[in-house]
Amino acid sequence: MTSARSVTSSSCIMAKYRFVTIWHVKAPIESVWSEIYHSEFWPNWWKGVESVIELKRGDKDGIGGVRRYTWKSLLPYTLTFDMRTVRVEPLSIIEAVATGELEGKGLWQFSVDRTGTVARYDWEVETTKLWMNILSPLARPLFKWNHDVVMGWGAEGLRKRLGAV
Repeated sequence: MTSARSVTSSSCIMAKYRFVTIWHVKAPIESVWSEIYHSEFWPNWWKGVESVIELKRGDKDGIGGVRRYTWKSLLPYTLTFDMRTVRVEPLSIIEAVATGELEGKGLWQFSVDRTGTVARYDWEVETTKLWMNILSPLARPLFKWNHDVVMGWGAEGLRKRLGAV
């Protein structure tokens, strides 16, 4: 299930988005956590992730680490941004701050339910590409759809990788 709520800032030409994605994966939390935490391997299983490049190594938990992500979906553009890890609570939370073509924060939260693992991703960002900000009033539903497609690919890829299909 993926749901989204988005709002446009009226004070400047900057489009703000808030997306909430929830994945239910029939796999142990340790396995789901490991695959999400080790984002350098996302291009191996998450369609749409073109590359993940480590720019700065973090501490033993990854805090302070910076990685550059390049994403592509069905729409004819890519997005590249850096994510700096600011909080890690093993098997529970990964939080990072984005800068670049998207700016904001992402928060992964992990829990267990009767069917396996629940991975929730809260993504609060602003677009910095001028054309995206100009088109936002009309293209917002398309950008939301695009986000949902990419996150759907991630859920499908993760389930396949973990044999939880």
